[in-house]
Amino acid sequence: MGVEVVASGDEGKTIVQAHPHSESAKAFARIVRPLLESDIAEDAPATPKLSQDGSFKIAIPVAQGQLCMHFGHCERFAIFDVDPESKTILGETMLDPPAHEPGVFPRWLHEQRANLIITGGMGARAQSLFAQNNIKVVVGAAAGEPKQVVTDYLEGKLKTGENVCDH
Repeated sequence: MGVEVVASGDEGKTIVQAHPHSESAKAFARIVRPLLESDIAEDAPATPKLSQDGSFKIAIPVAQGQLCMHFGHCERFAIFDVDPESKTILGETMLDPPAHEPGVFPRWLHEQRANLIITGGMGARAQSLFAQNNIKVVVGAAAGEPKQVVTDYLEGKLKTGENVCDH
């Protein structure tokens, strides 16, 4: 990985460097490596997965009844309960979001148990915050009726283009 981990032992000698193949060094590496890798993976998009309760929720930012091209400018969020295996929508809820401030929407949608958000555009910082909240982000979706956007996503037909907020 290019990251060196060092633990000091007796007389100031570094155990991990001096004995990299020892059981202690291997155990230390097993503990530390996942911590280091989690920092590196923070910017990677989260993989959508079922919530602990077995649900899967897709969030769509909505403005004037359509998918909002700039997620931070939305009026409401449509939250869809879906079954990804049968590719069906099980339910839909429209929610008014809290006041928009940096970091609020990712935390709030995490509290709503969203697994995925589909939008026209989103800045890199917001995408990183969603990843930290285990919510996958799909950007570049065209404006459309939210239910159709979710249906297209489930059926593998959702077309995406450029991230309209990629600046």
